[in-house]
Amino acid sequence: MGHPKFSRPKYDSPAHPWKAARIEEEHAIRTNHGLKTMKEIWKAKSVLRRYRGQAMKLIGRVDMTAEHWQGEEQDMLLSMYNKGFIAKDATLDDVLSLAVEDVLNRRLQAQVYYKGLAMTMKQARQLVVHGHISIGDQKVTIPSYPVSRLEEEEIIYALGSDLHSENHSIRQSIEGVRQSAEYGDEEITKPEVAKDEAEVIAKAVAAAPSAADTIPKESEA
Repeated sequence: MGHPKFSRPKYDSPAHPWKAARIEEEHAIRTNHGLKTMKEIWKAKSVLRRYRGQAMKLIGRVDMTAEHWQGEEQDMLLSMYNKGFIAKDATLDDVLSLAVEDVLNRRLQAQVYYKGLAMTMKQARQLVVHGHISIGDQKVTIPSYPVSRLEEEEIIYALGSDLHSENHSIRQSIEGVRQSAEYGDEEITKPEVAKDEAEVIAKAVAAAPSAADTIPKESEA
């Protein structure tokens, strides 16, 4: 038992710190998800490791017909569904097939980007940290906040934020890029999923990166 004033880390660092393959993989994940440190990846891997361990424990049970173990299996699948990791008709095998990117995609930072409220992952992180994003009526300034399935539709610009106005320059830039991607010279199919829409926006923004760098600081009011 450790000292009560100093909590133990909630993640496991790599056993071997100098493996080139792992370092390249983590750098790619860090770039794609706009993360600040590698610790955020290690935390996601630790969370994924716990989920896989629970699933393997249930799969390894010889008598899964027992009512107790069936209840535990259903509870775990329902919990994973509510957290947004699996589909409603998923099984324990689907839990084992999850990757660290699936855990990182449930972060508030990623959800802001996938909903089209920001043009890049880094911009999404800035908006969250600067207090421009809220879930319902609650402002959230933690990029790593895990968003549940019910909270996805409640992610909006904070009421006290300058971005709440549709006339804000950033919102107009996002809307302009979306319209140019949908009705421009190139034929682009309208995305059906928020994640795909954000990817189309980010691809179009690459031609004009300056628009993504005009992030206002938090209002002094």
